[in-house]
Amino acid sequence: MPNLPKSWFKIVRNFKNFHKKETMPRSLARSLLLVDGYNMIGLWADLKRTRDLDSLEASRRELIELLVNYSAFEGLETKIVFDAQNRREPSYLEVVTKHLSVHYTEFGQTADTYIEKTCAKLHRQIDRRDRRVIVATSDRAQQLTVIGYGAEWMSAQNLAKAVEVTNRRRRHQHKPKKPPAGRFLFQSLDAKAQERLAQMRMGL
Repeated sequence: MPNLPKSWFKIVRNFKNFHKKETMPRSLARSLLLVDGYNMIGLWADLKRTRDLDSLEASRRELIELLVNYSAFEGLETKIVFDAQNRREPSYLEVVTKHLSVHYTEFGQTADTYIEKTCAKLHRQIDRRDRRVIVATSDRAQQLTVIGYGAEWMSAQNLAKAVEVTNRRRRHQHKPKKPPAGRFLFQSLDAKAQERLAQMRMGL
């Protein structure tokens, strides 16, 4: 067998892992979920409908609210990443709740690049070994890259299913005597988070 560079064997291992079944059912304790925001909007039917009938901003708000509920119920840390979309603005971080934050990349940086750099940074940290890092995207090239950094991946469709399953569990565990006023956990959030979500809905 010819002498092959070590990088070649890493690529082969990553390729094999790439075809393994997506993972998510294990405990989400100490888990970080990195979400490619526009990838979700482009592939979730409800978000696409909101984007096309209302606006891109409305679909972003809807995704954030869905993942606020999901993250709070599952107790995981979630970071939604939106790239600059050709806007010449600096990067921006918005902390929505203690479980969820939104990251807007700087001009010229894609969400893919941001997520990959985050995975690479975490991969070098010693205390990362007992913490799951999960990347939600249906971009196959990115999936292969993040697997190389020890992260897990799930498709946009599988995250949508996970969110729906969690919503059903939440409804089952918290059966209200009166019909719920909305589909979100707005009232269960702290006052600061409620205020921020209300501002987002008004476009502030």
